[in-house]
Amino acid sequence: MVVVGLSPDEPKAQGVETKVALFPFAANGRAMSLESTDGFVRVVARSSDHRILGWQAVGGQVSELSIAFVQSIEMGATLEDIAGTIHPHPTLSEVAQEAALRALGHALHI
Repeated sequence: MVVVGLSPDEPKAQGVETKVALFPFAANGRAMSLESTDGFVRVVARSSDHRILGWQAVGGQVSELSIAFVQSIEMGATLEDIAGTIHPHPTLSEVAQEAALRALGHALHI
């Protein structure tokens, strides 16, 4: 499990409206090829400006995603930043892009 930044409940407790989206590894080609489709990536972003506030990931090899999650928060990335960044295929990192796209209503594989 990887948790970076805020959980979905923490901004709500502060009165901040959020967009939260989850994308399952079951819909990811790399996870399928690893036979490790249990798990997900979830993104939490502020509704007003789509700034990413947190990430949560559960599943095999999710620790590999932790630096990307930390960097996105440190640099003040938005959902659009992550959604618009080309992620290599097939990789587990695509799930972060898909979660951002889903939060924006545009997931490719779900």
